[in-house]
Amino acid sequence: MMSDDKSAEAQESAEVVEETAVAEQEPVQTEEPKGAHDDFDWSVSHKNAISYSEEEIEKYLQEYENTLTTVNENEIIKGKVTSVSESDVVLDINFKSDGIVSLSEFRDMDEIKVGDEVDVYVESQEDERGQLVLSRRKAKLFKAWENIVDSYKNGTIITGTIISKTKGGLIADCGGLETFLPGSQIDIKPIIDYDQYVGKTMEFKVVKINEAIKNAVISHKALIESDLADQREAIIQSLEKGQVLEGIVKNITDFGAFMDLGGVDGLLYITDISWGRINHPNEVLELNQKLNVVVLDFDENKKRISLGLKQLQPHPWEVLGEEIKEGSEVKGKIVNIEDYGAFLEISPGVEGLIHVSEVSWRTQPVNAREFFTLDQEYDAKVVTIDRDERKMSLSIKQLSEDPWDGIEKKFPVDSRHTGIVKNLTPYGVFVELEEGIGGMVHISDLSWTKRYSHPSEFTKVGEEIECVILEIDKQDRKLSLGHKQIEENPWDTFAQVFPQGSYHEATIVKKEDRGSIVQLPYGLEAFAPAKHLKKEDGTFANVDDNLTFKVIEFNRDDKRILVSHTRYLEDIQREADDQVKGEKRRERQETRNMVQTRNAGVERTTLGDLNVFSQLKDQLAEADAPAKKAAPEKEAKKAEAKTKEAPKKEAEKSEDKADDLKKIEGIGPKIAEKLGEAGINTFSELAAAEVDKLNEILEEAGPRYKMHDPTTWPQQAELAAADKWDELEKLQGELDGGRK
Repeated sequence: MMSDDKSAEAQESAEVVEETAVAEQEPVQTEEPKGAHDDFDWSVSHKNAISYSEEEIEKYLQEYENTLTTVNENEIIKGKVTSVSESDVVLDINFKSDGIVSLSEFRDMDEIKVGDEVDVYVESQEDERGQLVLSRRKAKLFKAWENIVDSYKNGTIITGTIISKTKGGLIADCGGLETFLPGSQIDIKPIIDYDQYVGKTMEFKVVKINEAIKNAVISHKALIESDLADQREAIIQSLEKGQVLEGIVKNITDFGAFMDLGGVDGLLYITDISWGRINHPNEVLELNQKLNVVVLDFDENKKRISLGLKQLQPHPWEVLGEEIKEGSEVKGKIVNIEDYGAFLEISPGVEGLIHVSEVSWRTQPVNAREFFTLDQEYDAKVVTIDRDERKMSLSIKQLSEDPWDGIEKKFPVDSRHTGIVKNLTPYGVFVELEEGIGGMVHISDLSWTKRYSHPSEFTKVGEEIECVILEIDKQDRKLSLGHKQIEENPWDTFAQVFPQGSYHEATIVKKEDRGSIVQLPYGLEAFAPAKHLKKEDGTFANVDDNLTFKVIEFNRDDKRILVSHTRYLEDIQREADDQVKGEKRRERQETRNMVQTRNAGVERTTLGDLNVFSQLKDQLAEADAPAKKAAPEKEAKKAEAKTKEAPKKEAEKSEDKADDLKKIEGIGPKIAEKLGEAGINTFSELAAAEVDKLNEILEEAGPRYKMHDPTTWPQQAELAAADKWDELEKLQGELDGGRK
């Protein structure tokens, strides 16, 4: 089929081309032959002809356009109902076409009928079907928003219906637009039940708007407050201090209650509700309760009114019975607790102070917050009362007998008792012997032998402790107690066990700045000064080191023992030196004896009257000739040796008499040499020397020796010369480099 169509088209095109070519070749015919109706005037007919002039046409079009209303999109206009169907409403807005609106948008109207006029919103002049699009719902929303904005800016009143409850308030329909009514803006008084307002129609003022999301916050309370403003002003103008008014409790807080005085609020503070103490106003007041109150003060500028309720009643102190006096017993409950005591209310508005010192006969301080509890009832005794000042002091302990009466009989001095540890301080232990009776054991009276840095090292709170009554101070209600006194004083025995100069194995248990605490046998503690802790290797002893110590001081009265490890090492070294010297002395003595024996033989030989010489002579006679010849030579050599040994023996004899002056603290090898050059070689010579003479020797020795102080050298030398080495050690323990 397609090929046939293409052939036909091609043929037709060829024919058209051919005709065109013929036409171009043939000459144009300028005249046609006339027919029968060629002379007829066809324009005479009125069909399809305009019978109006241009001016008339313009006039009629203008009149027609004037009959139509100019309609713009996105604007609100009036429309008249021309017909109502089951689903739609047709509206005439005087436009070239009518608009159709869904019947569902007229639900808020009881009945819609032909002829009613309504506001509609023009959404579109013409949709895709050429119809006018209108909306009554949008018209209502835009109208409602205009009213809301007007109320916000100009304070006009709008009407709305509460449609539901929400968190923190209510939702109100104001002309089709939902708004928020906070719970605090419903009424001037607090509202608890929000459900009672659902479905009600109320008047509001707009207090906040949001243009972006078309949202608004409304208030009914603002209308009420504006209505009450004039009434409040009139009430404030008529207020006077002392005036009694009737009010209604509208709100209760922790600090008081707000009362409605007929359009104006006043504050009834908690302290002005009752003469007695109350913890919360709801103990006395209730919401919506009617009360007569007195005006205490008011501020016209700040619109503040202070009210009082208790002021309508006489003060309790003014009507307090005369039977309440000093010495009388009262009963009440604790209404307030402070660090210094508690307040006992014996009647509403009448209180007395129970000071912590009047709680118990105990000397131990009482913690009022731990002892008392609120609302606890107590019996008390009136100690003082001042009705003018409205003050009263009370006592609990005075209701019982004073345990300090007859204390000497129950707790005599030197008697033993067992008590409970109540408190520990750095200086002692507080012990309670019985209710209201207690004393302190000083830290020095805990042990005869051990020193404690704190009583907590010895005992704890709550433990039992045995003690002895040392002293009674009845006036100040104090007992001096001792724990170590339950045993005999062991220091009389210790004086024999640890005499001065004795040696003992001990352990360092604590190190201090000036020295260390050393534990001796039997648990006894001693003190070793720091300089007396130097060990044989040159280092200093540390805690837990077990060493041998020498007792350098024993003071039974002060319970003090001083020990030294260094002195022990010095004694060991001295004994070794003495032993070596003794051996040398024995050797020198033997040498002297031999020399003396030989010298005696030589003298007798020269005299020729000794039997020894005769025997020697016989022996020599029997010897050979060479021996006879050598004998005189040998004797000559012996004589020469004797001559040479004589000075040496004298020197050894002099050396044996010299003392080791370096044992004197402050004298070293160089000074001992200088003293020897000055003729001072023994302890006796040094003891007899004058201090000025010693200073001259030091000055002559050179500037480096002037710094030494020889003041104590004679005293030390005197003790050394008398072999009083223990006393010398004690003296040197008190010196510093030989200086006092």
